[in-house]
Formats: sequence, structure tokens, C-alpha cells
Amino acid sequence: MTKNILGIHVNPTSYMEATRQISTWAKAGESRYVCAANVHMVMEAYDALDFRDIVNAADLVTPDGMPLVWILRRQGNSNQTRVYGPDLTLEVIAASTAEKIPVGFYGGTPDALDAMICMFKSKYPALQVAYAYSPPFRPLTVDEDADVVNHIKQSGARIIFVGLGCPRQERWMAAHKGQVLAVMLGVGAAFDFHSGSKRQAPKWMQAVGLEWLFRLIQEPQRLWRRYFIYNSRFIVLALRQLLRRENDKGQR
Repeated sequence: MTKNILGIHVNPTSYMEATRQISTWAKAGESRYVCAANVHMVMEAYDALDFRDIVNAADLVTPDGMPLVWILRRQGNSNQTRVYGPDLTLEVIAASTAEKIPVGFYGGTPDALDAMICMFKSKYPALQVAYAYSPPFRPLTVDEDADVVNHIKQSGARIIFVGLGCPRQERWMAAHKGQVLAVMLGVGAAFDFHSGSKRQAPKWMQAVGLEWLFRLIQEPQRLWRRYFIYNSRFIVLALRQLLRRENDKGQR
């Protein structure tokens, strides 16, 4: 079951349900991909039809951002909670350790990748890290990409955490579905947060939807456009969708 938010199909789910589904796919060796949707992703998809198709073709789209959670609640999922990429990463890592599912990581800088894996291994010594690669900040050549696919296949990793940032990571996952025989999770900033290279917003700011302000203060030059332009447009468009839905209900 999915809900439509500005043309994006979002799954009303929970950490437990999402983790259980990811583990089931992984143990079966299925090629799947999971998106953690926030306002940025929704607006990228709203503006680019090809990217919208990529997100809507995902096997699971979780409500990563609080505005999406609020909209899902208005659409009838009153108990909906956030399923946030960095926290989903921790849930899946814990389940993978318990169920002996080999995992891999694709993305981040070499230093951040090493630091994140060290953190996970210190917390979960039995975690099987079968693959890790920090790709260059440029498109891979055909041969380089083929090497990546072969190395992942040979590693035996059944879950690949992808940290390239939106929309690059979603495009990468879609392009490799059917080639990478693993569940690919696009978790964005999780690599930075779990490596310690960037600070996460306090839990209270996350809960009231102010994480964007915390991140903007940290990286104003990189994020001002995303938050001021995308967020403003999202509010207008989302309110329009909700009002249209309420009007349609009232006319029935």
C-alpha cells in the first residue's frame, strides 16, 4: 500500500516493518532498492519526471522527513512515525548482525567510510562487512562500473548501504537493479552522521520538523537553496493537495 504525496508513492511503514522486509529480501538474494523520502527528494521528483519514475519504481519508499509524516497522518495513517534513513541504517545493521546477513557500503569519502565501519564494528563486533567502496566524485567509466558490480557480487554482500546523496544515489540504485543482487538502501547523510564527520540535529528538533534549520546553520552555502526554495514550494503544493483532497471528500 502506498500514499501519494505530490506524485511520489510513499509507503506508510515503520522501522520494524521496513527492517523485516529488507531482511527478507536480503536473505532471498533479491535485487531491490529502498528510498528514504524527504522534502528534497519529493521536490526533485516533482521537477523531473524521469527521477519521479525512479522513486516510484523503488520497492520501498519510507517517510524520512517529518512533513511527509504529517501528510500521511492527514491522509488517514494516524499512527505514522518517521522512518529516517540514519536510524533505519542502525536498525538494519542490528538485524543484519543478528541474522548473519553480510552487508556492504557504497559512497562517502574514504575517511568517512572507514570511520563509519569502525563505529559499526565496535558496536556490533559480529557484523559481517563484506564490501566497502568510496567512489570518485565523477561518473564511473563502463569498465569501472562493471568492476563495482563484480566486486559486490563476489563479496557476497546482501545489503548495500548507498550514501551518494539525493538524487545521485537513487539514480545509481535504479541503474543497478537486477545487476547488484542485494537490497540497496539509499541513506544519504547517514554516512556523514555515523562517521562523526557531521553532527545530527538534537532529537527534539527532529521531532518538531526543525532538523532542516540545524543543518542549514551548519552548511548555509550548500543548503540554502534546498531549504528556502524547495521547502517553500513544497508547503504551497502540499497544502493545495490536502485542500483538494478535503474538497473531494466533502463532495462525496
